[in-house]
Parts: sequence; structure tokens; C-alpha cells
Amino acid sequence: MSASITATLRHDWTLAEVKALFVQPFNDLLFQAQTVHRAHFDANRVQVSTLLSIKTGACPEDCKYCPQSGHYNTGLEKEKLMEVQKVLEEAARAKAIGSTRFCMGAAWKHPSAKDMPYVLEMVKGVKAMGLETCMTLGRLDQDQTQALATAGLDYYNHNLDTSPEFYGSIITTRTYGERLETLAYVRESGMKICSGGILGMGETLDDRAGLLIQLANLPEHPESVPINMLVKVAGTPLENADDIDPFDFIRMLAVARILMPQSHVRLSAGREAMNEQMQALAFFAGANSIFYGDKLLTTANPQADKDMQLFSRLGILPEAREGHADEVHQAAIEQALVEQKSSELFYDAASV
Repeated sequence: MSASITATLRHDWTLAEVKALFVQPFNDLLFQAQTVHRAHFDANRVQVSTLLSIKTGACPEDCKYCPQSGHYNTGLEKEKLMEVQKVLEEAARAKAIGSTRFCMGAAWKHPSAKDMPYVLEMVKGVKAMGLETCMTLGRLDQDQTQALATAGLDYYNHNLDTSPEFYGSIITTRTYGERLETLAYVRESGMKICSGGILGMGETLDDRAGLLIQLANLPEHPESVPINMLVKVAGTPLENADDIDPFDFIRMLAVARILMPQSHVRLSAGREAMNEQMQALAFFAGANSIFYGDKLLTTANPQADKDMQLFSRLGILPEAREGHADEVHQAAIEQALVEQKSSELFYDAASV
């Protein structure tokens, strides 16, 4: 691959070009993605984030994949906004186990005026710990966006979920244009963007390509691109959706890496269902960010010590935040290994 291919940032991808990437032989695609990845990142570093649900359930949106939607009976109990101090305690715990970014998610259509002061205090408190901050709160107006930026929020997560063409089959309570508008406000405020989508909702190859085109053809690429595998939850309209082929999921990661070479591509929801070999292949395809801890909002996530064991076996280190040392990450890996020497957590991944 030429140097120009690995170095050029493009914002004019076409559907034909992106589909051509998807359908090329698997090994050729992974070789191309890994070449691009190494041109922009240390291939043996993975950024580690922790995600906390600060307000759970009763969301007025009708996203067909989401157990937090008030439209579906999933057995998820409604919870009020967490107290600021409890959020800060969870952030301190996340930092202690090696996370460099703390992400806070609320099941809202948009944040209310009465909740915003508490949200801003959460941002300030987590930021004061030396952690990067990220939030996902639904749709924002310009004033809310600027308030979050002034408080010190580093990243705002607002996923596009799928292609514009398929979007109406999944969500009817918020338009695609509204999502793009929120992303524009975030970019204008100076914050970084975290935006991606979900695979396994019944979308076509054109839809997967269309989602990546929307992200890659933004005026600036999102700094973080989470690629989620649908977690099927009983009670949601997608509880019986067909499983996605693991190779198709890896292809999505690889094409995301090629289209957005300087973005962190996050291996996000669905890791609980992935064996170690699939996760290793995902890292080879260019994924270089994960969520770390016990839960990803309201669905299971691989345990932190299993993540550190896998990192050690693959020779991967957590990516240090700029200006911060690696000691806490290395200590987390070493402690996990010491504690699990005789552990039942070492399992035969091939049997999963």
C-alpha cells in the first residue's frame, strides 16, 4: 500500500468505493486495515474507558434495540439521576482499575434544565481527577452544548446508529437530521465527537457502508467511533434478530479503520458474546478502544480482569492519556494476573 493511501484523510467517500472495501478478500481487507492502523497508532495499545449509567430507564425514545426505552417492557427498573458524589466515587474506582476516560450515560431524549447543573458538576468533578470525560445525554441545544464544553467535557457521544435509509425502521422519535445537528453543535463548541452505530439490527451491506460514509464524510472525522454488536434484550422488538456473522463484524471494524485512519475505533457493545480469538482479530482489524468493567450501561460487559489477562497474552498495553504515566495500567495488568494464576477465569475460548 502506498504512503498516500495510509496518510490521506478523505471526506468524499462514495458508496461504490466503500462497498468495494467490504467485499474484497478477508485477508486483503485486514492487511489494508492493519497497514493504515500502524501508520497512525501504536498497534499494541488500546484506549480503555469505563461507562456508567447515571440515569437508567424510562427513556421516551423508541429505539428498537434499547432496553432503556419506556416503550418496551424489558424488566429494567427506572432510576433517577445519580447523586454527584456517587458518580465521583464510581469515577475514582474506574481510575483505580486503569481507565483513562470516564463516560456517563443518561436515558433522556434531552437533558432538562433542572438536571443540567448536576450534570455539569459531574463533569467538573471527574475532570478534576485527571480523567478524560465523556457524556451521552441525548439531543443537545447550543446552550447546553456550550455549557458542557465550558465545564470541561472532553467527548460527547451521539451515535447515528445506522444509515439514513434504514434509520426510520429502528427509531421514529428522533430524526437523523436532529442527530447530525447535535454533532454539529458539539464540533462547534470545541468538544470531541464520539459517534458510531450498531450491527445486527437487520441492516444490509449498503446500510453498513452508508453509516460509515455518514461518519467519514463529516467535515472532521469523529475522534472516537464505537462499533456495537446488537445485544438482544427480551422485550425489545429486536430480541429475535438474526445473529451477525462474526467475520462481517470484523469487516465493519476494518473498513471503519480505513475510512477514518486517525480515529479511535471502539470495540463496544457485544463483547460479552465474543470469544478471545474474535476480540484479538478485532484488534488486528484496527479496533483500538474498549469499554472496561462490569456493565455497558445496562447490558453485560467482560470483566475487567479478563480484559487485562487478554491484553497480557496479546502483548497489548492500555493507551496512556497524554501526560500520564503507564504505571497504573501495568499495575492493573500485573495484579489481575497475580490474582488469577489459579483462576477459573482462564477459560477455553474455543468452547465459548
